Amino acid sequence: MDKFSFLNAAHTAYFADLYEQYLQHPDTVEPSWRAFFQGYDFGTENYGLDGEIVEGVSAQIPEHVQKEFQVVRLIDGYRMRGHLFTKTNPVRERRTYSPTLALENFNLSESDLDTVFDAGENLGIGAQPLRRIISHLENIYCSSIGVEYMYLRNPEVIQWWQDQLNKNENQPDFSVETKKYILSKLNQAVTFENFLQTKYVGQKRFSLEGGESLIPALSNVLFYAVERYGVKECVLGMAHRGRLSTLVNIFRKPLRELFSEFEGKDFEDENIDGDVKYHLGLTLDKTYQNGKNIKMNLVPNPSHLETVASVAEGITRAKIDTDYDGDDSKIIPIVVHGDAAIAGQGIVYEVAQMSQLNGYKTGGTVHIVVNNQIGFTTNYLDARSSTYCTDVAKVTLSPVLHVNADDAEAVVHAVEMALEYRMRYKKDVYIDLLGYRKYGHNEGDEPRFTQPKLYKNIAKHQNPFKIYSDKLIAENTIDKAYLDKIISDFKDTLEREYTKSKEEDASIVREFMQERWTAFDRQGLDSMLEPVDTNYPKEKLEHISKIVSTVPEGVKFLRKAERILDGRAKMVFETNTLDWGMAETLAYGSLMEEGFNVRISGQDVERGTFSHRHAILRDEISEERINLLNTNPESKGKMDIYNSLLSEYAVLGFDYGYAMANPNTLTIWEAQFGDFSNGAQIIFDQYLSAAEDKWKVQNGIVVLLPHGYEGQGSEHSSARIERYLQLCGDDNMVVANCTTPSNFFHLLRRQMKRDFRKPLIVFTPKSLLRHPKAVSSLSALANDTFQEVIDDSVNPKNIKKLVFCTGKFYYDLLAERENLNNEDVALVRIEQLFPLHLDKIQQIINRYPNVENYVWAQEEPKNMGAWSHMMQRMDLVKLDVCSRPYNSVPAPGSSTRDKRRQQRVINAVFNVEN
Repeated sequence: MDKFSFLNAAHTAYFADLYEQYLQHPDTVEPSWRAFFQGYDFGTENYGLDGEIVEGVSAQIPEHVQKEFQVVRLIDGYRMRGHLFTKTNPVRERRTYSPTLALENFNLSESDLDTVFDAGENLGIGAQPLRRIISHLENIYCSSIGVEYMYLRNPEVIQWWQDQLNKNENQPDFSVETKKYILSKLNQAVTFENFLQTKYVGQKRFSLEGGESLIPALSNVLFYAVERYGVKECVLGMAHRGRLSTLVNIFRKPLRELFSEFEGKDFEDENIDGDVKYHLGLTLDKTYQNGKNIKMNLVPNPSHLETVASVAEGITRAKIDTDYDGDDSKIIPIVVHGDAAIAGQGIVYEVAQMSQLNGYKTGGTVHIVVNNQIGFTTNYLDARSSTYCTDVAKVTLSPVLHVNADDAEAVVHAVEMALEYRMRYKKDVYIDLLGYRKYGHNEGDEPRFTQPKLYKNIAKHQNPFKIYSDKLIAENTIDKAYLDKIISDFKDTLEREYTKSKEEDASIVREFMQERWTAFDRQGLDSMLEPVDTNYPKEKLEHISKIVSTVPEGVKFLRKAERILDGRAKMVFETNTLDWGMAETLAYGSLMEEGFNVRISGQDVERGTFSHRHAILRDEISEERINLLNTNPESKGKMDIYNSLLSEYAVLGFDYGYAMANPNTLTIWEAQFGDFSNGAQIIFDQYLSAAEDKWKVQNGIVVLLPHGYEGQGSEHSSARIERYLQLCGDDNMVVANCTTPSNFFHLLRRQMKRDFRKPLIVFTPKSLLRHPKAVSSLSALANDTFQEVIDDSVNPKNIKKLVFCTGKFYYDLLAERENLNNEDVALVRIEQLFPLHLDKIQQIINRYPNVENYVWAQEEPKNMGAWSHMMQRMDLVKLDVCSRPYNSVPAPGSSTRDKRRQQRVINAVFNVEN
């Protein structure tokens, strides 16, 4: 016993505190104590408390000290696993987990319940009987809120959570005024859904019934954000479930407008097709009674679940950068998820991985999951392998609060803690609002086909408003008369607006973030074909060239980087042959001098996949990132360029959102290879090509897709030109495939110099980046404008065949024509594939009086590339086609076979026998 006599002399609270520290963060404990606790754990885990001596630690330890250690283990067990034993499921029995938190699992028994343990001091309640300690732990960790936070790794953050949870034993303590406000929002949520169910039976609305506490959650998180933290703006992304209630009860969408949409009235604007009511967005400036304001943005979204999360993050980041001077405490992104979607959609993981990256972080997002415990007809046990739908949060070590959606006060209490965490630590936090879905996936479905038992329970279950109002009446916070009045008042409002909606002739699509777009009017096809002055003074281009070809004073670049700068200077000041990378750099530099910002993101964009851009150089000594364009004293704008995570879907969605919120920033997403864009196809289909027509949302994002057949196999040859051209409608976007650096220069400048915005898809080169003929003079950049079509420089009277082509293939054809010394074939470059400038094309056709054959030539197979588009859109002449035959893949894996097929197409153009 002498060996451990020191344990009798010291205060056991000290041991308990030290042991708790050891359990959570072993490396922070002094080595000798750590060795002691390791031996103790080894002994108790392998031999039990009455086992033989193990490394000198056994039953020789005083019993009361051993008991203190076990109570500490019990406390730690509640903190780590208490969320598994909460009362958070309102309509189902929880799955069972073992081991439980029963006393015997910690070598304690009922005989210990009245023993006072110093370990209670670790909970902030002082030395207490075990019975009181357990009651305290049950209230904190196993009632209506289950908290996951012990994996966060940062001791300070873990301690913060423990301090928060110890307050009031993690139980709400709201004033009467706050309770009445929560009740009023629940009333709005429940009464609104009941009204719609009565007036529009069976119509799709994706009701919030079973998760109505989302409305007081959103309302309170916004109020707390403004009142306590001075937040000026929020950006909310959410899918369908509960969206209509959110629009009306949070964003104050006029009820008569919503009812008109339910009536199926046509849209008043003939120039748009609009969208279904539960896809539309809204922007609102809200003033609270205390005079404080918040701008609220509910982002429009398609039916593709979780996509909107990336767009909302991009909008938020744009506003942080431009409106709040980088202060992410002034704006907060909120994303509302469905349980099946957050667990099943890969973009959720991508957005999570973006959350702390320099190019994409937004100061933390509050994620709220409306957990219906079912996805369409699929039970949660079939919808995920993880324990919780929110387990993606653990990827970024984000805390999760699981809350019973029937307990309205617990819900508001949880969002209060979540918001404080976000504002303090600038990281994501997740709230799992565990409820149910009263009807099927939509209101016309029969859910009992697939979940008969569950829906038998739901049919008998009271809604959250009824549960909460009964509670407030029981505690004398309100009476029956008060309850009846707030219900009747809101019903009267609904009835009044419903009646007035009958007088409306049409539905209205309100513009999203309209204040950002006051200087930009929507324009049609005619405006898209009008010339734009994009030239820039030669002396200013020379100034920019000097900036980007000079090593700043006090900086040491790698020798290879210095050679790159020397090459830039030589292009401009000696040979006057600017390559693609130099023209691109000057486009950005000139726009920055005119006051535009530039943002580029994508995989490896700083250097460029093909090592042509080198926008960021590093000091060899300090490794400081240096963007030479940002060192130009004449620039009024700035350039941000970020290598992205290995994602297309979420990153393009983010940059699309960025461009949506910031029309005066040239926002560019570049795919590493053009075919990588297929991973982001939903963003192209549902946003870039369609948003203006659906939601009245302009967007000037630029997408750069490297394209061209260089014998490198099926992947990375084709950017799938045909897909983007198929998306082109009347005036929805621009698709280009330039052949000269100067035309690319003017195309980028035109994008910002217009007084409207359209998405721009550019098929950029690979081999042409260093092709000796793909160069331009400085005067071409200074004096020209963008050319939608580039004519040939041949004698038109000699031409028998007029060949139209685009992009890199032009140079392959040109080389063959020179090789053959052919003089009867002219090569006309279609630089802008959509919209086609048919007037200019007709003028070129008219220049060639002796043409016998008009051909569209492409290196892609006949079922790919631009052939189908040209056949449909260019009806000026009868076009033949020279291409590879129909194929299922863009190109073969063998470079030899690829060259052979390429040559066959070229031979067909020049009537050479294959």
